[in-house]
Amino acid sequence: MPKTKLNNYLHLHLLVFIWGFTAILGALISVDAIPLVWYRMFFAVLILLIYFLIKKKSLKTSPRALLKFLLSGIIIALHWIAFFSAIKVANISIALVAMSTGALFTSLIEPLFFKRRLIILELFFGLIVIAGLYIIFNVESQYALGIIYALIASFLSALFTVLNGLYIRKHEADIISFYQLLFGVAFISIYVLATADFSIQDFSLKNSDIIYLLILSSICTAYAFVVSVNIMKYLTPYTVMLTVNLEPVYGIILAVLFFGDKEKMSPQFYIGGLVIVTTVIINGILKNKKSK
Repeated sequence: MPKTKLNNYLHLHLLVFIWGFTAILGALISVDAIPLVWYRMFFAVLILLIYFLIKKKSLKTSPRALLKFLLSGIIIALHWIAFFSAIKVANISIALVAMSTGALFTSLIEPLFFKRRLIILELFFGLIVIAGLYIIFNVESQYALGIIYALIASFLSALFTVLNGLYIRKHEADIISFYQLLFGVAFISIYVLATADFSIQDFSLKNSDIIYLLILSSICTAYAFVVSVNIMKYLTPYTVMLTVNLEPVYGIILAVLFFGDKEKMSPQFYIGGLVIVTTVIINGILKNKKSK
């Protein structure tokens, strides 16, 4: 594997670990999913804006690009809302493992956008991930709503990843990320203001929430978001999504450390998780051989 590609692949694994910690923060923060995502995106926009001011870098881009970033910004906002909803109604372990279906969704979506044929091996790996999930769902049916939310989040994540794989060809990662986060927080703001379902109390934060949100919006969002988009220059959307399937491993280990028995699952759950991890490893080996 070329050095640049290897470095980006290793960097991607660091990001996946950070994303696994995102789930921990989501469980620790007391507000519901929509206020949580609003704060996450709002603080991240401020952090990136400060970055642009310090670097004296222009935010100028074309109207056509802004329309693309508007669409993808709404998609990522809905993805995070679905993801944190899954954590709130089920638990971290269920939400993270269900998110692993992203590999299958990406194997179906990517050929449409990149105008290439469907690769049977990618579809096969995606189906193995589904088999691992079936083992899990067969014994954890009480978390059905959380599973549905996580599957929605997984599909939106796959769609978002594929779109960014196209955008990064013509635009810089920090520009893409800034506008996606900005449009995402604007979308949620309009939704909140247009409905009567929210009050100031829904957005009320505890002192600990502020600390967790600052970590979530800076390291887990502003930093991870920009770097993950930039990585798309060197790795395919499918490889990114399949590597992200390691997020449940990191996240579940962290969840057990933070929350103990609340996150301990049945033996079948961990068997299903092992199936998914094995798929990721095999894919990485095959991709490595192919690139040599």
